[in-house]
Amino acid sequence: MSTEMPRRARALGRIVAQTVTLAHGGGGKAMKDLIDDVFVRAFDNPTLAPLEDQARLTLAGLAEYGDRLALTTDAYVVDPLFFPGGDIGKLAVCGTVNDLAVGGAVPLYLSCAVIAEEGLPVAVLRRVAQSIADATREAGVVIATGDTKIVPKGACDKLFVTTSGIGVVRQGLDLGVHRAQPGDAVLVNGWLGDHGAAILAARGDLSLETPIASDCAALHRLIAALLEAAPQTRCLRDATRGGVATVLNEIAQASGVAIEIDDARMPMRDAVRGFCEILGLDPLYLGNEGKIIAVVPPDQCDAALAAMRRDPLGRDAAVVGRIDHGETGRVTLRTALGGRRIVDMLVGEQLPRIC
Repeated sequence: MSTEMPRRARALGRIVAQTVTLAHGGGGKAMKDLIDDVFVRAFDNPTLAPLEDQARLTLAGLAEYGDRLALTTDAYVVDPLFFPGGDIGKLAVCGTVNDLAVGGAVPLYLSCAVIAEEGLPVAVLRRVAQSIADATREAGVVIATGDTKIVPKGACDKLFVTTSGIGVVRQGLDLGVHRAQPGDAVLVNGWLGDHGAAILAARGDLSLETPIASDCAALHRLIAALLEAAPQTRCLRDATRGGVATVLNEIAQASGVAIEIDDARMPMRDAVRGFCEILGLDPLYLGNEGKIIAVVPPDQCDAALAAMRRDPLGRDAAVVGRIDHGETGRVTLRTALGGRRIVDMLVGEQLPRIC
């Protein structure tokens, strides 16, 4: 018999101000009304409803999915806040879901912390909150807790979002960048560089028009299908900041192997290649928000590729390279002309921040 007292429903506050003020971060009624009207209404679910200082999750409910917890956190500072294919809210949810999923975890719960600049239009904050809510429902995860801070004008760039996520890893699954072995295949699930190119074009600084949209998407269902088809998958990584080149260097260094990739096999839109040629950028370093690198044993490569291609987010999946016995930590690219060039870890920034 439960001893928990029934929770009384309460009326949610409403905000009438058109812009965010410092009073909305002061801890009083103005703050309560902002949180109620913008966030609680959008995120409403039984786990969040108590609005305590912490979410309370049952261990039995988590244990249904596996025997290990996965925890991740990330901050999002993208400019502009809204761009073709997504916005900072969708980006925060998908990025955190993917960070859990590439470790083999089933994503379950997210926390969401928002830092808003004084003077930000409430309509912008409301639009981002709704985007977060839509993305969590699409991904099947729950916003369990959160926080809101308002800072003086100039103390942040409009809006920052930090999301943390909890997932559960099933027993027996072991993924890691240290597990790649010579002979393994390197796969990607589709077009590369779309997100980085879309963000740069959306800023309007370059006077370039391009039809490229961000690939921002939650990949946990695709990853689950991949792991079912190829249960001995060595490692998965999402190729976000630093792009494919950075991820491959991390795998090569952690596993003590060499990796060779083939430029002719890289799934990349002509628009992205052309965009990079104009700006003198290497598309292998462009960020992605809906792409993973998978390293799988050779005897499971075909099954892994087929599983990804059955998912709409992996329709254009391809085998782009192999793990080799060459110089430890070295990544090389076989060019269209038949030559080879070294693909180093990015030093500094190739382009402005995208997340």
